[in-house]
Amino acid sequence: MLPLSSSAKEIIHDAEYYVLKAQHGDQWAKQDKEINEKLAALRSKFGTPPNIIHIMWDDTPVGEVGIPALQQLRGFTTPNINKLAAEGINFTRMYTEPSCTQSRAAVVTGRHSVRSGMTQVGFPFEYGGLRKDEVTMAEVLGNVGYATAFYGKWHLGDIEESYVNKQGFDDAVWEPYNQFPIIYGPQAEIAGGVLPTTAVPDIYPDDPFEMDKDWRTMGHCAVLQGKKGGPVRELVQPGDLPGWYKNMEDNKTRTLSFIDKNVAAKKPFYIAYWPELIAFLPFKERKTLSGGFLQEGLARFDPFVGDLMEHLKAKGIAENTLVILMADNGPMTHNGPPGMVETLYRGGKGDYLEGGIRVPAMAWWPGMIEAGQTVGDIIHETDLFTTFARLAGAEKHIPTDRVIDGVDQTSLLINGNSNSRRDYVHIYTGEIYAATVKGRFKRHWVGDLPGLSGASFYDLYNDTREVQPKMLPGFTMKGMFNAMRARHEIWNEKYPHSLEARGHPFTNIENARPETVKASKARFNQNEVPFDVEEVMKRTRELENFEANWGIK
Repeated sequence: MLPLSSSAKEIIHDAEYYVLKAQHGDQWAKQDKEINEKLAALRSKFGTPPNIIHIMWDDTPVGEVGIPALQQLRGFTTPNINKLAAEGINFTRMYTEPSCTQSRAAVVTGRHSVRSGMTQVGFPFEYGGLRKDEVTMAEVLGNVGYATAFYGKWHLGDIEESYVNKQGFDDAVWEPYNQFPIIYGPQAEIAGGVLPTTAVPDIYPDDPFEMDKDWRTMGHCAVLQGKKGGPVRELVQPGDLPGWYKNMEDNKTRTLSFIDKNVAAKKPFYIAYWPELIAFLPFKERKTLSGGFLQEGLARFDPFVGDLMEHLKAKGIAENTLVILMADNGPMTHNGPPGMVETLYRGGKGDYLEGGIRVPAMAWWPGMIEAGQTVGDIIHETDLFTTFARLAGAEKHIPTDRVIDGVDQTSLLINGNSNSRRDYVHIYTGEIYAATVKGRFKRHWVGDLPGLSGASFYDLYNDTREVQPKMLPGFTMKGMFNAMRARHEIWNEKYPHSLEARGHPFTNIENARPETVKASKARFNQNEVPFDVEEVMKRTRELENFEANWGIK
């Protein structure tokens, strides 16, 4: 039996956490003692710390799942996801980062993406990715004996050090980018999914005026597979839609098989299953009245949630398994596909508005989480990192040389409403500090003129869509928000941000295609051109402005 652990050195949190700890630390310590007793009893019963399954998909607004009444207005339903929410906690204030790469980096490291440099949404070729010295959830849990698996959309880089099997996961099948590059092929060009000649020029007549024939990003990999310490292979090539969808279904089977394998071995497990749901070419048949991309994807994924719940019960481990379901950010309302719409909140993917950073989220843990809860507390996706570590008894493996934004929310899970350990959110769009949330109030920093205060204060209880900004009535909050930002920025200076790792993409792929091998090397020999080839590769990141219209991720 693995012992419950505690950090030898204190975890460094964001400065705002200490403001709350100074006021509530005694109460938290008392709660923690009671929680430790419950976790110890659970471990005594099952022989292992709790299993953890984290499911996260793309671009979904609050209310799109988990609230059947709203689904009646949207032309689709997800009965199994709704059932899971009804049998556990339905979070109403789960905050994320505003885009897919940012959000995934935040979850896996417990840090705002700006701290790891993962602020840009990667497309072929990114020439970069998550640094090897970032400590991931898989590494933290693996250090206390957990088996770890990743299946689905990673979107955290195309260079070797960012490969999932090199970031702590024992078993991994992953997409290095989002769903869009899979359609790079003849079908997409013919359907108008990409601009003519940009992906498959061979299906067109020769363009006599095109002088640079090699500018296209050819040779990227759609899906990769590998085990910790082992080789990496390409599993699906771009343009292979049937193969891509088959792999998407296979990930469901892989998830259940990984559960079975570790139940048999009596080993705790952590699975990050981040399903893709749908490519940018729609299904031929419809399962919803909505017909939207997102809704069709959710309707097809929903039965697996029911299968998973029943599978855990059949294996006798439902009471020892925490399941979290959530989206990674709000809907792609800017230049997005059909079905991407605002619901309760204004804004969408890429925005610092609530619609971009508040998502549906729910937790299910029979016997530990009381059923039928709707929780109004603030929780941030980075909190999952610290909470999972606490549940696993792995806090001592959380790094203490950097800021960890996630706070332990075990009390919120077990004790329910009004037991969160945060009332604040720092909101970045790319590398820009755009807004701050404190309880029911919010301040937009973007748009204020230097030396002046504008109508930038919001009461989210009375202005959920952020359409009635206040100036004079909000000045009662000005000092508080200024102090929050000052604390945050002083802490950033003390613990500087890292940069995204840079390099050539898709090196050391065991079954690499010739075009992939070509892509993994510099396009020019240094003696052929006067500019620095390596510097150009590094500079590409700096030229990517953060946009709100990147794609369904």
